Amino acid sequence: MNRVQIVMIGGFLGAGKSTTIRRLARGYLDQGKRVGVLTNDQAPDLVDTLSLRAQGFLVEEVASACFCCKFNDLIAKVSLLDDIHGADIILVEPVGSCTDLVSTVILPLRKLYGDRFDIAPYPVLFKATHGLRILDANSRFSPKASYVFRKQLEEADLIVINRIDEIAAAELAQLVSALDQHFPGTPVLQMSAMTGQGFGAFTAALAQRGGFGRKILDIDYDVYAEGEAELGWLNATICINASEKFDLDTLLLQIIGRIRDDLIPLEVEIAHLKVTAVDGTSIGVANVVATDLKPELSVRSQCKSATAQVVINARVAVDPETLRRIVCDRVISVCQWATISPRFISVQNFRPGRPIPTHRYSAAD
Repeated sequence: MNRVQIVMIGGFLGAGKSTTIRRLARGYLDQGKRVGVLTNDQAPDLVDTLSLRAQGFLVEEVASACFCCKFNDLIAKVSLLDDIHGADIILVEPVGSCTDLVSTVILPLRKLYGDRFDIAPYPVLFKATHGLRILDANSRFSPKASYVFRKQLEEADLIVINRIDEIAAAELAQLVSALDQHFPGTPVLQMSAMTGQGFGAFTAALAQRGGFGRKILDIDYDVYAEGEAELGWLNATICINASEKFDLDTLLLQIIGRIRDDLIPLEVEIAHLKVTAVDGTSIGVANVVATDLKPELSVRSQCKSATAQVVINARVAVDPETLRRIVCDRVISVCQWATISPRFISVQNFRPGRPIPTHRYSAAD
């Protein structure tokens, strides 16, 4: 029996994991392989799941905790993609604020289910625009949140600088040098999942086999838990209706732009802010991946509609109640300006709880 290939793509919030998975999936499909995708979040209503499904990908989701804490759910969803849908490759996207995934996910998969799954090298994506600020402790993230970020890079088989199209060549060279200094011996790749630049080398690296997924972290779970909990999280689903058709992409950019504008004076760091709208036949997705970056459309709907379902995922270094107030106020004000009626289906705002892994291996062998 052929083993199913598991490719887990790590990286901090906003590093471009979803865009990377989308391009990887299309590449594998073009090779005639059957591809499944497994997403993960601390709460339901995940933009990535909705977006990938709307684009025709086969997607399952583990919600309400990270993979390490819901390992049995991970196995159940992977089995569904394998047994029912016959996937040859399953692309796995963990929560962007999680680390220690080698000990709590990769090694349990290999040791308990090695006869079923072939585990690829573990890449961790690194957002170029966050790079030097976090490594040099100059970001708005707290030292404890930066600790999580650094631990993600420490356990990587490959560090992948993504979004290189957004950074100057001199700064990119400085970033590569800093990574070599902080994480000696770990290969560093450079790419843009959005444009495809350098993506061939990334795909080739994932096809390697050998002594990968073996970096056991020396990690302080108290600092890890406190660092993860310093981010305010919000997931919201809104049904919107209008008497006349409106431009879906413009609405997304207005909502996400107004939310960002309200966060800037607070001098807080946006880890990621995603908004998607689906009208039944078309989907649009807008993102902000850093406080000092402008909103962008990662998926253009290019349509007008009188109704849509909007989903917002926000991960910001701010109090969750403040985040809730800003998001709800801005959705209402933008809709009023566009003469659209919003109806909030659900709004969840919280800080992640302490990770309690189902399994944790302290040795690779």
